[in-house]
Amino acid sequence: MIKYIKTIAFAALIGITSCSDDFLTADPTASQEAGGPATEGAIRSNVAAAYQLLLFDSYADNNYNSIVLMSDLRSDDIFKGGGDAGDQGQLYRLSQFDASPDELPGGLWTIYYNGLSRSNNAISACENAVDVDPATLDRLNAEAHFLRAYYVHWLWKFWGNIPYFEEELPEPYLAPQYTADEIYAQIIEDVNFAIADDKLPMTYSGQDANSSDYGHVTKAAAMMLKARVVMYQKDESKYAEVLADMATIINSGAFELVNDFAEIWPTEGEFNSESIFEVVHLDGEYDGKTWDSGWHGYGTNLPAFISPNALPEESEDLLSGKDVYKGGWGFGPVRPDVVEIYEDGDERLAASINEFEEGSYTARFQNTGYFMAKYAARVDYNEPPGDVDLNYENNLRIFRYAETLLNAAELMGIHGVPATDGLTAQWCLDQIRIRANMGSIPANAENIKLERRREFVGEGMRFWDVVRWGDTQVLNDNLPEYSSERTWEPSEKYLPIPQSEINRTLGTEYPLEQNPY
Repeated sequence: MIKYIKTIAFAALIGITSCSDDFLTADPTASQEAGGPATEGAIRSNVAAAYQLLLFDSYADNNYNSIVLMSDLRSDDIFKGGGDAGDQGQLYRLSQFDASPDELPGGLWTIYYNGLSRSNNAISACENAVDVDPATLDRLNAEAHFLRAYYVHWLWKFWGNIPYFEEELPEPYLAPQYTADEIYAQIIEDVNFAIADDKLPMTYSGQDANSSDYGHVTKAAAMMLKARVVMYQKDESKYAEVLADMATIINSGAFELVNDFAEIWPTEGEFNSESIFEVVHLDGEYDGKTWDSGWHGYGTNLPAFISPNALPEESEDLLSGKDVYKGGWGFGPVRPDVVEIYEDGDERLAASINEFEEGSYTARFQNTGYFMAKYAARVDYNEPPGDVDLNYENNLRIFRYAETLLNAAELMGIHGVPATDGLTAQWCLDQIRIRANMGSIPANAENIKLERRREFVGEGMRFWDVVRWGDTQVLNDNLPEYSSERTWEPSEKYLPIPQSEINRTLGTEYPLEQNPY
């Protein structure tokens, strides 16, 4: 499928300011002062500014921040890798459950607070709309509420007890700190707003490939975000609601699994039949990121980060025999035992994990010989004038229909939510197994959890699943041969708040309380 970012919302980034160094500061667009009357153009510009933050989670604020990698580093799927333990040492400490207030992936804090602030601006613009078609206004307002919920849900997952605000803040740009449960309630309020009253379409996937709507939020995306948040919170009071949402997506007929799992991940697989929400990335040809600019451009650094070091471009694609893979920096090597979770003939293995011959690349820290394949660096996926390693065009697949099916299977098969709308846990699990070229197995807790792990290797899901299931014993390591010796404690659920943010609130109206660590 061709790239068409110039026709989607991001093309409206006219007059948008760059992200501020202060995480609580983001200016409105020049065409609409904060709290003033907003035309449709001003609203669209503010909403586009909120979308723009999706593009910066691999490299921004001069930090490597891929949400996929930051999530998986604490799982039992990958190691940190790279040059040595000190190469991006904050990531090694994250992987060893040893992050400190002075050494942690603080770029995530900056990115997602900018996202919160920009989403607030977009919502404020919607509230001050002048002469805007009601249906258009409803849709834009729902998109802005989804984006606020999406950004805040990452802050909530990583830090739990965080500052939160919905209005423009006066200097010194401080906000009260809320508990994790209070933040959860705010997220639910926003996703429910986005879901309600058909303000958003279920999908855009039935439209022409050049549609200007691809990349926009849909009702299905809002339902999927609600499912992730409710299931992570283990809020049993809302499990029936979430299952009903999953049934709505399944029975809508708007989505179906791609027959060949490997076809999801190349450029041609973008916005395929099981795509519910993607972040649209472009190579450097379209205003690329540079080392000199921490807030710029459309590309992603993740492929370079996770691909083996000094791999020749002639390396064979294990799936098709084509010469497609490129070398990178050797971060995120896959743990050897992950390969063993796949049954013989499971087509997801080769599409999820690359294995390269010893000597065909430069082995680096914690090398296992296995590397994540879904977002691997490929030939012709980045172009100048931006800096090449920062500007791969791999779209980030945030929500897939496969997750819808496995959510439904889990809710019915593990948590005992009564079946609804003709669905069963067995049927949902079987759909995933059939696509993987595997036979049916009982839809019990062990099998549903294992199938979820097989399906989402390299997509940043495993750690959050293990924590919410309470299966954290699998996170303990005694692996000196891989320089990984760690022990999970309940205090590891949340990262310490950056010390710089603690310091800036000392003696103020809203002093931040540090998380245990």
